[in-house]
Formats: sequence, C-alpha cells, structure tokens
Amino acid sequence: MPLRLISLAVVRASRPFVRTLKTAATPKLTDVLIIGGGPAGLTLAAAIKTSPYLSGLSTTLVDASDLTNKVASFYKSPPTHFTNRVISLTPQSKKFLEQTVGVRLMEDRIQPFDGIYVTDGCSNGTLEMERESMGYMVEISNIQSSALNRIEELKPSNLEIIDQTKVVSIEHSETDNLNSWPIVHLSNGDSYKTRLLVGCDGFNSPVRKFSNIESRGWLYNRFGVVATMKLEYAPFKIRGWQRFLPTGPIAHLPMPGDSATLVWSTTEPLSRLLVSLDSKQFTMLVNAAFVLEDADMQYYYKELEKGTITTEELFKDISFRTEQVYSQLDSESMIDEIYPPTVSSVEDASRARFPLKLSHADSYVAERIALVGDAAHTTHPLAGQGLNMGQGDVESLLRALENASNRGLDIGSLLALEPYWADRFPTNNMLLGVVDKLHKLYSTDFGPVVAMRTLGLNVVNNLGPLKEMMMGKVSGPSS
Repeated sequence: MPLRLISLAVVRASRPFVRTLKTAATPKLTDVLIIGGGPAGLTLAAAIKTSPYLSGLSTTLVDASDLTNKVASFYKSPPTHFTNRVISLTPQSKKFLEQTVGVRLMEDRIQPFDGIYVTDGCSNGTLEMERESMGYMVEISNIQSSALNRIEELKPSNLEIIDQTKVVSIEHSETDNLNSWPIVHLSNGDSYKTRLLVGCDGFNSPVRKFSNIESRGWLYNRFGVVATMKLEYAPFKIRGWQRFLPTGPIAHLPMPGDSATLVWSTTEPLSRLLVSLDSKQFTMLVNAAFVLEDADMQYYYKELEKGTITTEELFKDISFRTEQVYSQLDSESMIDEIYPPTVSSVEDASRARFPLKLSHADSYVAERIALVGDAAHTTHPLAGQGLNMGQGDVESLLRALENASNRGLDIGSLLALEPYWADRFPTNNMLLGVVDKLHKLYSTDFGPVVAMRTLGLNVVNNLGPLKEMMMGKVSGPSS
C-alpha cells in the first residue's frame, strides 16, 4: 500500500465531543502514533522508516498544518526569499539527519558559519569564538520539507501521514488500566489505538496533558522579534553576531549571499513597537543596536513611541552617533571585525514576534508515552539550542526503540522507554539551566552585576581551553 498523505479540513473546535465519538469507527491500530509534524515529529517518522530494526512498525503521524501541500512544496519550489523561522543546526544534528536518517537538506539554502562574536551592550566585555563550520543556519521549513522528501523516497507501505487534523481527545482503551494502549480521537472522526504514543506537539502538548506528567517553568515576560534581512554587502567573515542589551540579546546571523536573519529578544512593549515601525525605521534600529549605547537606543524608542521623530531625523541622528563611534577605532578595517555587516533593508512581511519561556517536564516518558522536543522542554533562544535539543531527543529515542526491538521488548513499555529519558534529561536540564542563568545575568544594567559578567566574559575570551570547552558544548568536539 503506497504512502498515504491525507489532507483533511479541521473540524471546528465547537463540534460536540459526543458527536465525534458517535461517528468514530472502530479505532485503527498502529504501532507508533506521532502527534506533531514539526522537525522533531517528521525526523522521527523518517528515522523509524529508515531504521533496519524499526521500519516494520506501522507508524502514523498527525499534524494540524498543511504538510501535504504547503510544507512539502517548499522542497520542490522554494520561495525566492528566506523565511523568518531560522535555527542554528549543530554539526551533530546535521550529521544525524543526513547520515542516520538519510535526509538530503537543501544545501543552497543553508549557511555554515565559522564562529560567533559576543559583546555586552553595557561594557567592553567581548567573547570571540572561532571554529570552521561551528554551526549551520537553516530554515525550519528546509528541515521539514527535506524530511518529507526522504519519506517520499522510502515509499513505506506502513506509514500514514494525516495533516490538517487536530487531536480532539485521548483516552485509555481500558479505563482502569493505565498500561493499556491509548486511543486518540481526531477531528476528522477517525480514532487510532497505538502501542506507543509520541508527543512532538509543542509546549501545549495534548499528549503531555494526557500523560499527567508535570511540566514546570515560567514565562520571561519577553518576546523574540524575528526578521529576514538584506545586507549592504556579503560579509567578509561568515559568523554570527550577538549583543546583550539590558532589554535582552540581539542576534544577527548569516544566511547565504547577502542575506541574514535576526532574532531580537526584548520586552513586551518594545517588541510591539519593533513590529509596528515602518521597514526603514526598523532597519536603522537594528544597525544602531549593535553599535550605540543603551541610552541612545532608549531615546530612539521613546521618540518613536511618541511619534516625535521622523524617519529622516532618525537616520541623521543614528548616522552621526555611529560615525562618532567608528572614529574612535584605530582603523576602518576594525569595523568589520567588531560590528556585523550593515543591514540595508528588511523583508517587511517577515517581521514577527513570539513569547519567550522556559519549561521542563518532570519526565519524558510514561507507560506507552514519550515526549519529544518542545513537548518536553522549551528554552530561551539566546543559545540557539532549542531545535537541536529536540533532534537530540529524536536520536536518543530512536536508539532506545532499536535496543528494545532487538531485545524483544514491548516498545511502549517503561522498560523500553526509560533509557531515552535517562539519557536526555540531564543534558537538557543542564542546557536549560545555563541559558536561564545567562538570560537573568544579562537582563540588567546594575553596575556590580555588569562588572562581574564583563570580567567573566573577558576571562573566558582569553582562556583557550575554557573557550574550547564552551564551543564543544554548543557545536560538539572539534574534528
């Protein structure tokens, strides 16, 4: 039976639950039911079908978005511009996708970068990390569509992808038996009974809620603003640039040619202002944020909020102050060493904002349930590790399922699933903690804290072994 890609209209949320149950046929059986068609869910589906030990498992993936048309078409006819959902892929994650899963990413839309230059907006603290192909800037749509393309290449007879469909409810097949197979009711009227239910369904995971696994964390009361940018010229140094401002970090990250992507983490009011400005004003603020003092930036924010400064006045003032900073450098060549390439324009439709939060589930597994990616943990984007943590989860879960299959275990049992949780929880917990502390450490302009963090940043920058260890945590050991 050929791979079925089913596009189904989403039933309104108001549809009575009783009616859904009445029209639902006898539950279909599947060994693995994956909820969520993001990078983690699609990678897991492709990995299962690629694995010589697991490819025989009947597998079903359900997602609310249009995977069949919108996502899959990205691989065959991508847009001319870069999308705004861009992540930093580590060499380990890229190797897993390509060598283990067999995914062929669209290389012409990927930008390797050779390091990152970090500065403190409140002091002279700097950290320069350099390593060839330290990471890869990749659009999320590239990963998703490439994984779908891999599935198409495999043409598995026992994989069903159901898109434009939501989870209505989940229940145990035996009410008094928590070890019984879960039954998932879908908005298209179908139901699935599964040996293993995998939640790749994000922060508000229905699978996690059904499992009764507690998730702890908090909102940062900060938002990330993203945008796709065009540069005045292609960069001489292909690296990322990050500056810690009191309101949050701003990151200028390379894409192929003269394109770049922006992630600006900031307060809720400022994020609203940034997405409401016209494109020219926003572009000026991005360039200014990497060069000028916070007092200058606060002045611009206030004037723009009040509407008392014109675009021409803003341009003249930023240009004047920027030239003053440049004039204090020893030579013009230092400009390209210290500051990112100048942004010439921003794809206006690419500007968007999203809330920042931290969350971590107490466990990633329960009987017949595994949580993967954002369903298990969410993190601040300042270290660029969110998606990589999810890919690490997929790789570890795949290994646990292969080991269980080789040993003749029930793949939905805790005995089979607990090695995955034991492997990933400590690593993810450490990364979540480090990123959370960095956010808190750099979200202040209090003098003693600024002095302490500046000393620490400069010490790390001048200690090769310590800096190498940090790069290893971000991008893996050097080859």
